Amino acid sequence: MSNQKKDNSFYDRADEIIALVNEQADSTTNSKVSASLMFAAARFNAFIAASMSKDFDDFKEHREDAIEYFTDQYEINFIDNIDDYIKNYEKYIVEPRGS
Repeated sequence: MSNQKKDNSFYDRADEIIALVNEQADSTTNSKVSASLMFAAARFNAFIAASMSKDFDDFKEHREDAIEYFTDQYEINFIDNIDDYIKNYEKYIVEPRGS
């Protein structure tokens, strides 16, 4: 697995997923939606790791590489987004609340 550049539709796909989870959050708590989203991402990424393997032994052999890659990617993206929310807290959180 490698760090691939974000293609033109990267953010469009992410926005579609965010729209879906926002819709789900209308009928349950944000924390429940977040837990489901993280599970779905982990499940899909386990599928990606398995499907990229040559065979079962290759999959088992590269288990730790896959774990490291996906957790590193999550951390990078989470930090970027936390920093964005710190920078734009007023705009993203306070203003929509109407406070």
